[in-house]
Amino acid sequence: MKGNIVVGQSGGPTAVINSSVAGVFCAAKELGVNKVYGMVHGIEGFLEDQMIDLGDYLDDPTGVELLKRTPSAFLGSCRFKMPQIEGHEDVYEKVFEIMEKHDIECLFYAGGNDSMDTVKMLSDYAAAHNKPQRFMGVPKTIDNDLPITDHCPGYGSAAKYIAASIKEIIRDNASFGAKKPTVCIVEIMGRHAGWLTAAAALAKGDDCEGCDAIYLPETVFDIDAFMEKVKYLAANRSSVVIAVSEGVHLADGRFVCELANENVAVDAFGHKQLSGTAAYLAQLVAAQTGLKTRAIEFSTLQRAATHLASLTDVNEAYEVGYEAVMTAEEGKTGMMITLDRKESTPYLCATSAFDIHAIANVERSVPKEWITEDGCGLNEEYEKYARPLIMGELTPLYVNGLPRHLVRK
Repeated sequence: MKGNIVVGQSGGPTAVINSSVAGVFCAAKELGVNKVYGMVHGIEGFLEDQMIDLGDYLDDPTGVELLKRTPSAFLGSCRFKMPQIEGHEDVYEKVFEIMEKHDIECLFYAGGNDSMDTVKMLSDYAAAHNKPQRFMGVPKTIDNDLPITDHCPGYGSAAKYIAASIKEIIRDNASFGAKKPTVCIVEIMGRHAGWLTAAAALAKGDDCEGCDAIYLPETVFDIDAFMEKVKYLAANRSSVVIAVSEGVHLADGRFVCELANENVAVDAFGHKQLSGTAAYLAQLVAAQTGLKTRAIEFSTLQRAATHLASLTDVNEAYEVGYEAVMTAEEGKTGMMITLDRKESTPYLCATSAFDIHAIANVERSVPKEWITEDGCGLNEEYEKYARPLIMGELTPLYVNGLPRHLVRK
């Protein structure tokens, strides 16, 4: 590439999204790219010409290693929805104006479904108006719901955190051995796809009995059946731990969390802000059974735990960033890098580039055949799929007893 490049981050951060930025930077430097810019707060900041020179942070190899160990989005993220092209051409022209101003040849965007839509719209506009600039998608989402790719960078680390935390919760909840068990309900992110909540199944092993029930949004949530399940478990267990997706819904489509609060806020993409599912169900169980209950909501912890990141996930996040640059070097545009599993035992994964039009705005759910017949568990096929993704660790760099992070000036 003769010109400069820019990379941005969008949507919910992950424990490894910064590794993708590192991959973009290192590949670009190998190719002799002069400047690698970073958008400050994604495309929203880019439209205001807010950028930094990543070389100021990463020219020293120590910076790259520290960036890999830094949680959240180092560059800053956003939830900005690009408007439809018709009637908003000025917004798109602004993007190209800024790219021309800084001699930016290619834009790389790390994100999930909505971010890939941004890549699609920008590449479509460029093609329709004979613009030479190119656009590449770098997959990222703890939700693991992008299509085509076998899995998404960010998911393995979130799954590792969830499984490890569930194991600890199970041990804690079982410690008292009361005649009447405490019912602990753990709420895990996942609006329509239950990949994250499914990771609770990985807690089960020879040193852990695992969750007593796991509820995903792929199946309709029946409150009466749930209560019967809880009563049965309480009568036969000294401890009850249940994992539930924030997005579990009733037969009429309402989210369970809406039963406690009908005035749910929405973001720029029209997505309802889901929270309170575990709290509502814990209160319901307490009211109907008199049992002691506890609600735990992992919230942003499951996407920020770089100290417990999967090394497999870190390496693959780096690789998709690196390959995005190499693919752009071939002159390609309007594509996203995918992870293509070749083997599960031993685990082997390759990369390729796929047309962004088949990816943007498409959600992939947990296969129904991986959910147990009773609708509240996962079978061995899921574990075979997910276990390789959580393997390995990347030791943090500790300073004064705590992990050190790279911080934007």
